Amino acid sequence: MNFEFLQRNRIVPVIKLERVEDALPTLEALRAGGIRVAEITFRTACAVECIKVASKMDGMLVGAGTVINKEQCELALEAGAKFVVSPGLSEEAFEVCNKRNIPYLAGVVTPSEIIKAKSLGLDTLKFFPAEAYGGIRTIKALSAAFPDVSFVPTGGVDESNFVDYLKLKQVAAIGGSWLLKGDIKRNAQIAVERLNNL
Repeated sequence: MNFEFLQRNRIVPVIKLERVEDALPTLEALRAGGIRVAEITFRTACAVECIKVASKMDGMLVGAGTVINKEQCELALEAGAKFVVSPGLSEEAFEVCNKRNIPYLAGVVTPSEIIKAKSLGLDTLKFFPAEAYGGIRTIKALSAAFPDVSFVPTGGVDESNFVDYLKLKQVAAIGGSWLLKGDIKRNAQIAVERLNNL
C-alpha cells in the first residue's frame, strides 16, 4: 500500500460533517489554506454522500475515516474515497482495501496490535487515541521495538502539540479536527506555515 500521500501532506484534517451542503465549503476552505488531503468520518448519516461530493473536488485527496467494517469500507470506496482509516484494525476493511490497492490506515495502541497489523503487511499505522495513550512518549517507546513502523497520531492532537509530533522521525503525518474550529482557511494557513518551518 502506497502512503506517499502522507509524506506530501503531513496534516490530515479529520472532518465530521452533519450536512452534505457543508462538504464543499469546508474542503474549499482547507484547500485555500494549503491543505490538500482530508478524512471524512463515518460518524454521521450523510458521510457517504459527503464523500461522494468531496471526492470529485479538484486538488483534494479525500478519504474515509472511522471505518469499522466491510460494509462501510465498500460504501466509502464506491463513493470515491481514495484511502480508508479505522480507529482500530478491521481485517474486513483491510481485505477490501488490499484487493483494490487502496491505502488502509489501521488504528493501534499496543505492541500486540502492531504485531497483528505487521502480519498483514501494514507498516504505516494510525496511533489512536494518541494523547490518551501517552502521546509522544509512547510512540518513542513503541518505535524502539518497531523501528520500521511509521505512525499517524490522531486523538488529542491539536495546534498546541502537532508540531512536536511531526518532529518525530517515526511520525509520517498527524490527524486532527482542530482545523475545523473557527476560521478554517486561516487555521489551515497557520498549520501549513508551522509545518513548512519545521
